[in-house]
Amino acid sequence: MGHHACVTGASEDGAAVIVGVDGAGRSYRLDRIGASTTRTVLRVNPPVLDTDQLADDLAAVGDGLVLVDDAHRLTPTELSLLTAAARRGVSLVVARRPTIASPAHAELEEAVGGRVERLEPLDADAVVALILARTGRTIDADAAAELVAASGGLPAVVVAAAGTSPGSPDPGLVARVHRRLGRLEPRAAALARVLALRLDLPDAVLAAASDLDGTSLGAAVRELTDEGLLLPGTETMIPAVAEAVLHDLAPAERRRGHEAVARALVASGSDVLQAAAQLRAARAFVPASASVFVAAGDRLRFDDPSAAVGWYDDAVEAGADPSLVTVGRTEASVLLGLPVDAPFGVPAEHASRAALVAGAIEAYHGRSDRAAQALLGADPVGALLAVPSLVALGDLDRARTAAGAAADAPVGLRRLAEAALAAAGDPAACVPLFIEAAESLERTPAALVLPDTAHGLAALLAGVSGDTASAEYLLARAERAGVGGRAYAVRHELLLAWVRLRAGRYDTAAALLAGGAPAPAGGRDRLLAAALAAGLARRGGDIATLRDAWQGVEPVLARQAFDLFTVEAVEELVVAATRLRHHGRVTPVLETLDGIVDRLGRPAAWVVVVGWVRLQVAIAGEDAAAAADAAGRIADGCRTVSGARQRAQCAAAHEWARVLAGEVDPEAATAVAGQLAAADLPWEGSRLAGQAAIRTTDAATARRLLERARELSSAEVVTDKAKAEASVGGLSEREVEVARMVLAGGTYREIGARLFISPKTVEHHIARIRTKVGATTRAEFVAALRSVLGDADLHE
Repeated sequence: MGHHACVTGASEDGAAVIVGVDGAGRSYRLDRIGASTTRTVLRVNPPVLDTDQLADDLAAVGDGLVLVDDAHRLTPTELSLLTAAARRGVSLVVARRPTIASPAHAELEEAVGGRVERLEPLDADAVVALILARTGRTIDADAAAELVAASGGLPAVVVAAAGTSPGSPDPGLVARVHRRLGRLEPRAAALARVLALRLDLPDAVLAAASDLDGTSLGAAVRELTDEGLLLPGTETMIPAVAEAVLHDLAPAERRRGHEAVARALVASGSDVLQAAAQLRAARAFVPASASVFVAAGDRLRFDDPSAAVGWYDDAVEAGADPSLVTVGRTEASVLLGLPVDAPFGVPAEHASRAALVAGAIEAYHGRSDRAAQALLGADPVGALLAVPSLVALGDLDRARTAAGAAADAPVGLRRLAEAALAAAGDPAACVPLFIEAAESLERTPAALVLPDTAHGLAALLAGVSGDTASAEYLLARAERAGVGGRAYAVRHELLLAWVRLRAGRYDTAAALLAGGAPAPAGGRDRLLAAALAAGLARRGGDIATLRDAWQGVEPVLARQAFDLFTVEAVEELVVAATRLRHHGRVTPVLETLDGIVDRLGRPAAWVVVVGWVRLQVAIAGEDAAAAADAAGRIADGCRTVSGARQRAQCAAAHEWARVLAGEVDPEAATAVAGQLAAADLPWEGSRLAGQAAIRTTDAATARRLLERARELSSAEVVTDKAKAEASVGGLSEREVEVARMVLAGGTYREIGARLFISPKTVEHHIARIRTKVGATTRAEFVAALRSVLGDADLHE
């Protein structure tokens, strides 16, 4: 550009040095000074094409004013000429970048003297004025504030950014920025491209990604600042400039930048989560980022499995080998309750982790045999985790060997194995150890997916022992601590509903089945849900509902995926099968349970527990001979049993066999029913008293037993629906109940057992119903009942 002279103006500004980054308005400020003076103006703009001419002009300027633009771009010779002119009294105004680049620049500024004016970024009001002056448009305060944020307040960028939208930078600004990048030394240009990603990177990472050392990094940052690319006083690129830098970069150039940042982050040892977040923000899905994303997923897979799944997906998108993320992603997915299969085809270094999570998945699906097999193939910790499954299957020798395999394992896992071994002998004896294991694992969670929680196992075995209080205590702790993640939250809810249902409190189970919790995905939890549905239906005396529940029960029984620790839930399923006359589903279950107890050496408590299942099946089938056989089996364990529930079951087994045989001892039946209720089996106690009542020949005794049965029975489930149907079609509440059971195929004896009334009373109810509905034949009677109960459904 050359220089030119003889520009006159009206007045003179007092500033001697104008300092500002490129784009801050240095040239505009000089123009204003030139326009305001009446003195002759000599304008010097690099490059100066003829230094001899410059010397002549400086000699001739006299008392005029010399305006020097872009002084940082002048040569030493040109700077010397200007310095000499200043020293002999020529007035100069020098505009330059903030950095004084050489001693010659410093000498010129000393010779000029006078006031230094620094051009600061524009504020919102100044932006409004600038846009109005340049475009004739007015903008509101919010738009002005957005422009300040996007442009850093640099006038040149403000004008370029006005009227553009994010992602569509002004073509002129793009061209200007890329020209500047082209003039930069290559490493400074590389730094600019890294800074354009707008990541919060430490200096070491910035330097490594730009191929700079610590000293040259500072110089490069100063250069980019002077070029007007960075926000004042920061290492952050102006947003609109960053968009312009990235806009015209070829995909290969972008990938190189991302790779450089990713490699630098990995090499720097930066916190992996921060590094991953920075790479994701930059959309740096390149191979070098993949390892950072995998590491982030591994860090979070137990603490925040949902976030971990996202990081593993990012790793695959960045080019990671899917086999490297399979195990971690599976671990996180299990904790989220997502349906997954066991990982396969994983690298050798992940084989142990793969075996651990495979064991957890098999346990989640209720396949204890496969769970144990997978866990035994993992490291010694896996062997510890296999102990509960091995005990529940009756494989006591392997369980003992596995329990001694990891003496240096976390305390909580060792206590878990010890508790499971104790459960092999007596479910009541193991509960304190399970509580200790649960509390230890809360304090120091194991970095793995557990096949089951100590809290869940303890609740099952406490329930078998009749210790509802301990079960509720542990499940409440599990809920507060979020033990096991989302998948186990569902399991813990189901277990809480289950132990409460056995104890005669049905509200939790009813709420769950009405849709108050997510549906269980694993086979183990589907077994619990099916047992809850069958148990509620049976306790409600509703055969139709029990038939509906069978849709969930039969697939569970067909899978044969159960073990000794789920024996009470299995009891509910086989009783439902017997009640609905699906006897083929019952025998294999009883044989499997007997086999487990035999393999354990027939410990007394488990002999009683499994014998009790046989007894309940016999009662449901009204098979007096089978009940006597079951009572005999139970008696084998009664001599040494210690748990309160098992003692009550021992007493009840003998008495129930007598009742089914027609031998009713009212006092004994009443006492045993009370024992069952005290052992948290009130429904069973109520049933025993009710069955004794309908088999006694003494009316006063029957009334007394029925009253005791009603005291022990919870009426919640039985009566809620019936109350809604009362007085429908002229039938009383009790008559509606009887009518429903008749339609469901119940016999007089079955209906009486469920309503705690005698078969003769049932017969009287049916006779009255026939009279009320005007039926003379069975076909008319059935049709009339369907009509009446149809009306009842309309009132629900």
